[in-house]
Amino acid sequence: MYDLPASLHNAVASGQRLDNDTVLRLARHNDLQQLGSFAARANERLNGDRVFFNRNRHINYTNLCVHACRFCAFRRDAEQEGAFCLTPQEVGMRAAEAAAAGALEVHLVGGLHPRQPFDYYLELLRSIRRAAPGMHIKAYTAVEVDYLGRLSGLNLPELLAVLRQAGLDSLPGGGAEIFAPAVRQRLCPEKISGRRWLEVMEAAHAAGLSSTATMLFGHLENWAERIDHLHRLRDLQDRTGGFKAFVPLPYQPHNTRLPGLRGPGGVEILKTLAVSRLFLDNFQHIKGYWVMLGVPLAQVSLAFGVNDLDGTVTEERIGHAAGAGAPRALSCEDLCRIIREAGKVPVERDSLYRSVREYGSC
Repeated sequence: MYDLPASLHNAVASGQRLDNDTVLRLARHNDLQQLGSFAARANERLNGDRVFFNRNRHINYTNLCVHACRFCAFRRDAEQEGAFCLTPQEVGMRAAEAAAAGALEVHLVGGLHPRQPFDYYLELLRSIRRAAPGMHIKAYTAVEVDYLGRLSGLNLPELLAVLRQAGLDSLPGGGAEIFAPAVRQRLCPEKISGRRWLEVMEAAHAAGLSSTATMLFGHLENWAERIDHLHRLRDLQDRTGGFKAFVPLPYQPHNTRLPGLRGPGGVEILKTLAVSRLFLDNFQHIKGYWVMLGVPLAQVSLAFGVNDLDGTVTEERIGHAAGAGAPRALSCEDLCRIIREAGKVPVERDSLYRSVREYGSC
């Protein structure tokens, strides 16, 4: 452990914009309590003591995929046990069930199906819109959007306009993984580049679609590569303002093709969340995705700069396929209890972070 120089301490404490070298020094600082205190202060300046969640449902429509990312335990070939592909009608039924249970958002993510035509993806959106007219549809990562562009022959502005007409409201942030080219080549060589991911998101924001952003960490990358990833996101947010939240995702090591990797421990996860809060000064919301953090650590993360716990989720498959030990769903009551026990105020939100209901403190 070493003490932070006074100049660095003052820069962090006062909320100045931090450069890569400064944040790298913070990441290597071993006083976790001090780092958490800095991040908590930064969050309080933006969000006070409010912690957000929403009523949402995840629908993973297929696990068949033309890619074979080494970290992915969800993907299957057509002949493998457990392979599935939902019909648009089945997806619509799940959306209707979610709406009946009070959900405001459907989060739709799947593989890049090797045989389904472009219209299948449009019909997924239309089916949700017919079954649940008021539902916010968050669907299709930048990786999926790029694939749909190749399927359809449309350029990005044309494609995004067609998707919006079919019902798309916003994009999830998946597929970013880590932008560093050398690591990305080892992790997911068939996937679009980090540069292309950013291009798709910039086009989506220009088309009026908001999104989240993610980073998969704790696998083959180092701290400098994590911070470079954050820097590229901050630069794009400076230009577009289209990211609603940043979601750091700890690598889940089970059932993957990266033998010997254990994933990040609790201290490293909390450091990454805190550093993200301090560096991403133009992101209002940092999400502690309880599915991949686990509920106890997600609760602790509320003292490390996190101000959002995602939502009720329901039926998430991707993280659980890789060994995520969290429940598959939480109730609003569960989320309120978790937030209140951390000394915070639970606030139910919609997909654009507008307040639906503030539950108040204990």
